[in-house]
Amino acid sequence: MVKAKNAVVKSEPTDAKKKLRPSKVKSLAKYETKKKARAAGTLKKKPKQNLMSGTATWKVVYKSATWRFVHKPTEAKLLAKAKAKAIADGKPLVETPKKKKSIIVKPIKGEKNGETREVHTVKRKAYYPTMKKPKKHRSRGLFKDHKRNTRSTLTPGTIVILLTGVHKGKRAVLLKTLDTGLLLITGPFILNAIPMRRVHQGHVIATKTKLDISSVKIPEEVDDKYFKRTLLKKKPKKNESKTLFVQKPKTYRPTEKRKSDQKLVDGQILDILKKHQDKKSIFLYLSSMFGLRNNQYPHRMQF
Repeated sequence: MVKAKNAVVKSEPTDAKKKLRPSKVKSLAKYETKKKARAAGTLKKKPKQNLMSGTATWKVVYKSATWRFVHKPTEAKLLAKAKAKAIADGKPLVETPKKKKSIIVKPIKGEKNGETREVHTVKRKAYYPTMKKPKKHRSRGLFKDHKRNTRSTLTPGTIVILLTGVHKGKRAVLLKTLDTGLLLITGPFILNAIPMRRVHQGHVIATKTKLDISSVKIPEEVDDKYFKRTLLKKKPKKNESKTLFVQKPKTYRPTEKRKSDQKLVDGQILDILKKHQDKKSIFLYLSSMFGLRNNQYPHRMQF
């Protein structure tokens, strides 16, 4: 049986060659030429390059989900390619000027001086600042010229609840918005002892209760300068006191002009309140304090 098998194998044609890929044929031909050159002694070995050095003509590239070494053409090759392209296009080659070396090596005379020294072509700074300079930002102008934005619910005539300050928890009537963005409010003073004063819009809650104060005339001089406090004199020192009696410290008191303006504005608002359809309830509403009881949450309430 074994002899019969061998006889069958020998009977197959041996000279029939397998078909090879073109790339395989090319690599085999390259190997044969290299083999002949090595036998003749004419094969030139390429010097090994240090891939970590700057002169290497290879670079590492992340390609096809792996890191690979890719051939990096030298400056001479790139220049030759550019020249060939310029000749083909019939245009003159514009060569970029080479950068000057930052350090030049100069020889030194004398046996014990080290023979050479490095010289910088451009002198370095002699002064270095200890701190970094702050970046220049776009100027937004003066604070008084800034644009003011008030909430849409804060309109003249709206009754607001104060959240901070001496009068916190009280309700007041919003008269107008001043140039600085602050709100001008009043009690009226007779109902809850709130005079005409300025309040920040973040320190109030706007309610849905609103009065029609279109007929109210507020004096023109009532602005931000109107509420500027006058500086009181400091207490005299012990050596400076000439009198034997102890002087009481001066406290702030409103001027007669301010009192008359308060009466003028409050009188107009009280007339509007008297004409209101819910006269009794609106008077009680403004004179009462706002507060929360058990199981009352401000974020669930409608004011």
